[in-house]
Amino acid sequence: MSAPLDDVALDQLFRSARTHNAFLPKPVEPAQLHALYDLLKWGPTAANGTPARFVFVTSPQAKAKLKPALSENNVDKTMSAPVTVIVGFDLDFHEQLPKLFPHTDAKAWFEGPQESRAEPALRNGSLQGAYLILAARALGLDAGPMSGFDAAKVDAAFFAGTSVKSNFLVNLGYGDPQGLFPRLPRLSFEEAARIE
Repeated sequence: MSAPLDDVALDQLFRSARTHNAFLPKPVEPAQLHALYDLLKWGPTAANGTPARFVFVTSPQAKAKLKPALSENNVDKTMSAPVTVIVGFDLDFHEQLPKLFPHTDAKAWFEGPQESRAEPALRNGSLQGAYLILAARALGLDAGPMSGFDAAKVDAAFFAGTSVKSNFLVNLGYGDPQGLFPRLPRLSFEEAARIE
């Protein structure tokens, strides 16, 4: 059994962590992005399907491709973030199941039209996107997840000719505290949960 994390770690991952809208002009190195993926890949998904696909948008050319797809209020913060991650999901994730879930024919569970795989691909890809945010925080990076983009434009620019669709975006870097909004409330246990 694992020991509980201490309060410092819990604060960094959850209680003190914030959604960042502005980032300091400090680069995120490719080695950090590899380390980030090497952590998030261990998060669980159904049948170990791991349908998420990630594009780490860092270059000026890639940012220029992304910019036309962004909602107006997301342009400045995304263009100034050192990294923007396109979190996508592969509708043909099941093709990897012989490698990822080799002890049974799990690929057969998902055969058929792509539409039949959309729900598990989106659900488990979203889980992996959440793991990305936690892994970033664990490695000392700040994250700004967001919607507010035209998925069809992102798909055309970054996933054309593939079975991958975009889900959401995450700006990554070292957050500028000057860009934080006041901390917003959360629902209490009684409002959001119950024990039966």
